Amino acid sequence: MDISVSPDVSAEFQAAVDAIRGAEVREEIHLKQIEEPEKLATHAIAFSAHIIEELSTSADAGTGRFVLLWEPQMQEAWGSRFRVVCFAKSPLETNIGADELGSDIAWAWLTDALSNRNAEYSNAAGTATRIISSGYGSLATQADHAELEVRASWSPKSYEIGQHLEAWQDLVCIMSGFAHLPQGVSSIAPRATR
Repeated sequence: MDISVSPDVSAEFQAAVDAIRGAEVREEIHLKQIEEPEKLATHAIAFSAHIIEELSTSADAGTGRFVLLWEPQMQEAWGSRFRVVCFAKSPLETNIGADELGSDIAWAWLTDALSNRNAEYSNAAGTATRIISSGYGSLATQADHAELEVRASWSPKSYEIGQHLEAWQDLVCIMSGFAHLPQGVSSIAPRATR
């Protein structure tokens, strides 16, 4: 993955960027580096993702942002020098959007994705929001539609950030109706004990 950072970043942040360079990019995702937010941290890098249009049933299915922050001193609220801040959103069927468990399921998708990628973290925080929209007036003929959005942050336990970027991509894909695991990767069921 082609990534550019300032040549004066710290060695630890550079190691994190190198780990991101080695991350797998899911074939369902168009991933690109974007301008990082200013003044959030000493060093930051940001990415956007969206589901490739030819693979989705809707042109706006599945999108997200991923930002990695770094400070030279451990931040008490983070419990680390690193912090990931991200969001993912996708349209979904209205009956699913109305289900009160939808938010719990979305958060579980994130934590499962992190676990599946062996992305160790602490101090997780976030929200899962379900929105149902109905048209009125000149938009009354539009069918109701729903959207799911997850906003989250957590502190990686090392500079091995590639796994965190992969887990976030998995979340965007899961929310867009793709398999939990990337294509070609199968889950290994635990062996039954006798």
